[in-house]
Amino acid sequence: MSDFFFRLFTCAALAVSFVTGTHAQTPAPAATRTAVFAGGCFWCIQPAFDKATGVIKTVVGYCGGNEPNPSYQLVTSEKTKYRESIEITYDPTKISYEQLLDIYWRQIDPTQADGQFTDVGPSYRAAIFYGNAEEKKIAEASKAKLATSGKFKKPIVTEILPATKFWPAEDYHQKYYRQNPEHFEAFEEGSGRASFKNKTWGREP
Repeated sequence: MSDFFFRLFTCAALAVSFVTGTHAQTPAPAATRTAVFAGGCFWCIQPAFDKATGVIKTVVGYCGGNEPNPSYQLVTSEKTKYRESIEITYDPTKISYEQLLDIYWRQIDPTQADGQFTDVGPSYRAAIFYGNAEEKKIAEASKAKLATSGKFKKPIVTEILPATKFWPAEDYHQKYYRQNPEHFEAFEEGSGRASFKNKTWGREP
């Protein structure tokens, strides 16, 4: 290799190294966070969060119990402390935990203690599972705000509980409203959830 071409090659390599190094120092995207809520049938609370700007991913599953690898059959046997739940992965720069709670309240009957609508039993009871002290504080403030909003004549009984390990549900439960839209809509209507939401909050656009 001639001296000229050697110098040219060296300069090009240095230029590439400089550009690569500069790119590597670009700030990484903000870290994502997760929120876990129980709201009765987990099929029914997933669509609203999937539509929300800032929500990256949702997974339905089980939270609140201690048995490893719980199945749908085990959870609905009502022999565990697990509740049908949803785990929401979100970008906190685009949507806040408080805003997620606002969506959550619109999906449930917060005055019902024994389950949600026609789904009655421990596994269908509503709950906000907090992951840290900040989430607990925000959840308590959100619940207090709802209680004084005048929307409900009965007390707000939704529990605020420390989160346990979240276990994803079986594949056939994920995005059920997309997999089986006709059955999903019939279930929402038949359970009374859809009419309750429309009466309380108005029909969504």
